[in-house]
Amino acid sequence: MKKRSLLLEDLRSGAYAGRLAKLYCCAPAETAAQAARYTAVLEGLDQTFGPHAEAMLCSAPGRTEIGGNHTDHQHGRVLAGSVNIDMIAAVGTNAAGLLRVQSEGYDLCEIDLAQLAARPEEENTSAAILRGTCAAFVQRGAKLSGLDVYIASNVPKGSGVSSSAAFEVLIGTILNEMFLGENKVSPVAIAQIGQWAENVYFGKPCGLMDQMASSVGNIITIDFADPQKPLIQPVDVDFAKAGLALCILDSGADHADLTDEYAAIPADCRAVAKVCGAKVLREVPFDTFVAKVSACRAACGDRAVLRAFHFYADDSRVPQQVNALQKGDFATFLRLVAESGDSSWELLQNVIPAGYKAHQDVAVALAVAKTALHGRGAVRVHGGGFAGTVQAFVPIEMLADFRQATEAVLGAGKCHVLSIRPEGGAVL
Repeated sequence: MKKRSLLLEDLRSGAYAGRLAKLYCCAPAETAAQAARYTAVLEGLDQTFGPHAEAMLCSAPGRTEIGGNHTDHQHGRVLAGSVNIDMIAAVGTNAAGLLRVQSEGYDLCEIDLAQLAARPEEENTSAAILRGTCAAFVQRGAKLSGLDVYIASNVPKGSGVSSSAAFEVLIGTILNEMFLGENKVSPVAIAQIGQWAENVYFGKPCGLMDQMASSVGNIITIDFADPQKPLIQPVDVDFAKAGLALCILDSGADHADLTDEYAAIPADCRAVAKVCGAKVLREVPFDTFVAKVSACRAACGDRAVLRAFHFYADDSRVPQQVNALQKGDFATFLRLVAESGDSSWELLQNVIPAGYKAHQDVAVALAVAKTALHGRGAVRVHGGGFAGTVQAFVPIEMLADFRQATEAVLGAGKCHVLSIRPEGGAVL
């Protein structure tokens, strides 16, 4: 914690310009807008909760999934990175024994730190994430006391850039800094805490990739063969130097009401694994699965079988993508991205929600982006799918025309050009 007056002075004088330049992938001279965001959350903290003599500033980035679509929950491999849009917070203390969180545009959320058991009535709410995250830190020896948190975000909700993971990592970063002292947990543990809170308290059977990419930061490949000890390897790549722009296209559809669609994917995969004598598909050799396809169709249905085929193909693509990037072979990398996108649509079936006819937003976004690229670059459904965003790797010389063509259909401001952020959850 630092005196609030000194924080404001440093933000306004440019003292944080170098730090902000690193987090937001820009020159120090271009950080005024980011400093203004942090100034605004400091002001929001006091306007919402009353004066605080001291405060802390924190950030957690959104993430982009580059390879391995819906492979993490089957203990597979992924390629992902943190990006330069984020969720930020100003934090102060209170004497009420409450964690009080005000996110801009949402209702105030508060939990009693003396009552951290899961509550079924809180499922699918922010309170569930807060309560679960606090409970996990108490299990790790944290002695919690009252906090006021004011949050602002430029990670669009429902965008596929994972605002939920950014929220979980942000809260985890705050609690880690405030209450564990010399016993701070690692970024990996913060990600695992976020997943646990989402699985057990929020009620969504998510994997671990989103939280890991946001918490650890930069571009990483992760092998979840042992989810308790995931193998993390940094991947050194600069898409801009390779002549590629990383774009995220907002399809205009929100995934807030699609939890059942997402939950069905790991459920289908686990059902197939069970027929093959295992808990998750990573434990089942591909040849064993192929030998049991008929039994899997009879027990689980064809959609589950097709989703399993996707898992094996996309899981094997991840190390190929990593190898291509390490060699600077971007032609192969882009081919693999496109193959992953086709597999997600055809086999995983996470582009169009079941029964949707009039509204197929992600499918339209994919078609528009592919048309605008004229056979160059690569396009794929991004993240969980069904709604949210499409990812495109666009040759830089085509970027202006690509943006114009896609926004003509999707709407102004729907094409976001992002950079890979070199750091995950952070204290300013």
